[in-house]
Amino acid sequence: MEAPTCSENNDLSTVTAGAQGSSPRSLEGNNLKAVAKYIKSERCRNICVMTGADAQIPDKGEIAPASEIARLSANLKGSFHGSLLADMNLPYMEAAFERDLFLQNPLPFFVAAKKLWPGQRRPTLTHAFIKLLDSKNLLHTSFTQNIDMLERAAGVPPSKLVEAHGSYAAHSCIECAAPYDGAKMEEAVMSLAIPRCEACGGLAKSDVVLYGDPMPPAFFSSLPRILHSDLLIVMGTSLAARPFADLAELVRGDCPRVLLNKDAVGEFERPDDVVRLGECDQLVRVLCRELGWEGELEEAWEAVGGRVDRGGVIGVGAGGSDDEGGKLFDGELENITRGIDSMHGLGQACPA
Repeated sequence: MEAPTCSENNDLSTVTAGAQGSSPRSLEGNNLKAVAKYIKSERCRNICVMTGADAQIPDKGEIAPASEIARLSANLKGSFHGSLLADMNLPYMEAAFERDLFLQNPLPFFVAAKKLWPGQRRPTLTHAFIKLLDSKNLLHTSFTQNIDMLERAAGVPPSKLVEAHGSYAAHSCIECAAPYDGAKMEEAVMSLAIPRCEACGGLAKSDVVLYGDPMPPAFFSSLPRILHSDLLIVMGTSLAARPFADLAELVRGDCPRVLLNKDAVGEFERPDDVVRLGECDQLVRVLCRELGWEGELEEAWEAVGGRVDRGGVIGVGAGGSDDEGGKLFDGELENITRGIDSMHGLGQACPA
């Protein structure tokens, strides 16, 4: 399927997608206006969301198939953490998340963890939208590939989150699995010390899935949640990594699916599929405008650190900073997240 695009003169809500020659069964049309009407109807009570790396980066929606090593190297110039990782002779930054390297030399993992540690970045408008769905009792589950906990920072309840690659919310020993105190882990990360389990002396780390580790059992146990979805919204993901990508195929056949993404990904050819290409934050704003929620979206975003001027124009504040250090960090984070996504996707599939 060739996905629709739009020029500056097009009304975003009129761009359509879906199987050619098919009529939507649940939606009145394959556009965001129809999606908005469906969301406001009695038929839509459980919305599931899938997000990837591009949902974390404000006003950047570029999807990459791999880790973009050359671009990452350019982003790392002048970065203390990047220089430190380079001094360790890492072939690429994502190597810091490989299990074999972690067992040999855990320091690169903690250098990266210090850069990614929660509280250093603000949620994007896209995260505020997910929180808004929750506030309206419409969010069933938010599935995310990201590890930086920005969904939690936006106020999405952990009970409604499935963090497919883990996160920095909990910590444990890799040998005996004993829990490790969060405050002590943060202290170790900030000082680049190597934490050791108080029970057995083994290495301790945050519960982020490393390349070489199996996917968390909690991810597989959460798969039935997708079957309850009345609407699936997919945002900012390449859908290249399985089993995460398989979630989009597990929803019921009559469940509308909406892709808000920079590029066309996956197989969105069902009668009730809607594909809108662009930057996540901008597309979320268009959908909320159709819903009549634009003011509430801005309020939700401002509540978590976003800034909107009196004219309603988005200002710097989501997911980054207006200084060069913040922009550099955004580039590093984007590539790290995509690299983890790519590495975990190799050869994995949903269990039968």
